[in-house]
Amino acid sequence: MDTIFIEGLKTQAIIGIYEWEREQRQPLIFDIEMQLPIAQAAQSDAIDDTVDYKQVSDEIIELVENNRFELLESLAESLCDHILSHHPAVQSVSLKVNKPQAVPEADGVGLKIRRHRP
Repeated sequence: MDTIFIEGLKTQAIIGIYEWEREQRQPLIFDIEMQLPIAQAAQSDAIDDTVDYKQVSDEIIELVENNRFELLESLAESLCDHILSHHPAVQSVSLKVNKPQAVPEADGVGLKIRRHRP
């Protein structure tokens, strides 16, 4: 299986359990890896035979900016579900989300998840 990745995708979100987090946007940074076979795309040189990483990036930004979540866990699960349901070539997705302002003493906190197509 091959991997298409997006690293350091930045967006702003209303996310968190504290009152101040529910009132102001804060940065989130995503690293996404999508596993899929790319042999057909390599042969055809056609975007329809692979996944368009610009489109996925735009979708992630739109979903994050237009929704509110309390937990990173809920957000990450929702994003992986979206990728798998809207991009049939993707067999599995790994997502890392970093919330750099959550703990002032840390460079960032967050989580990593991996989901597979059933």
